[in-house]
Amino acid sequence: MTRTNLALAPDQPLQLDANLLERLIRVMESLNPDVGLRTYSPKEAAAFLGKTENWVTEQIQLGTIPFTRIGKTPRLTAEHIKWVQANGEVLPHRYSPRPLAA
Repeated sequence: MTRTNLALAPDQPLQLDANLLERLIRVMESLNPDVGLRTYSPKEAAAFLGKTENWVTEQIQLGTIPFTRIGKTPRLTAEHIKWVQANGEVLPHRYSPRPLAA
């Protein structure tokens, strides 16, 4: 089979599979160009962090994690979630009796 065999003849109508077209539309709609603008509810953020929604809500109320308010609703951006992950890291003390893993 060559490329010329795969090309449509000028008088041949283009036939599209409706199922395939619908799937392509769904995929294209799911690709959000404004990913940086996406915010997450405490419940969604908790899923990323492996914590409960209650824990995230308490930390927001205590002011120990960064967040933003949209109206009266607290929301977390991807950067906020990354901050929580990075600042939760605990490194062993330099005098720790255990050697660091190689």
